[in-house]
Amino acid sequence: MPEEIIDEELYQQAEELLEPGEIELNGLIVHTDLGRDKEAELNQTTIEIGDIVAEHAAPDEETFVYSGTDDPEFGLNQHQGLTLEDEEFVWECQQLLRDGTFRIVFYYEADTDQDAVLEAVSEAGYTVVGVEGPHSE
Repeated sequence: MPEEIIDEELYQQAEELLEPGEIELNGLIVHTDLGRDKEAELNQTTIEIGDIVAEHAAPDEETFVYSGTDDPEFGLNQHQGLTLEDEEFVWECQQLLRDGTFRIVFYYEADTDQDAVLEAVSEAGYTVVGVEGPHSE
């Protein structure tokens, strides 16, 4: 499971977003080779990784993806995984364009097994780096 930080600036930005709030969070950064011309593949990748996160973060819940295109208060490349029954938070992500390719940054509750999520995303064939919130220190 790769843990090498590929983009230090993006890693630091992701760490800052995990600062204490209502929910303690961990996250991951997925490095893709997908550019603007691969939007359909980018969205499929986001859904696939979101499903992996949901399997670990909410294993007994059915989830759905709520996207920026559904809400004017969301960014176009921002998505959330919510539980189907009561629409509770499972994960959130942003698709960020860096040097012509997308990085997908996911956040989820810190009580999710971080190592298991990273291993599953890596085994699915993605280049991934974990980001842990300050609660993990």
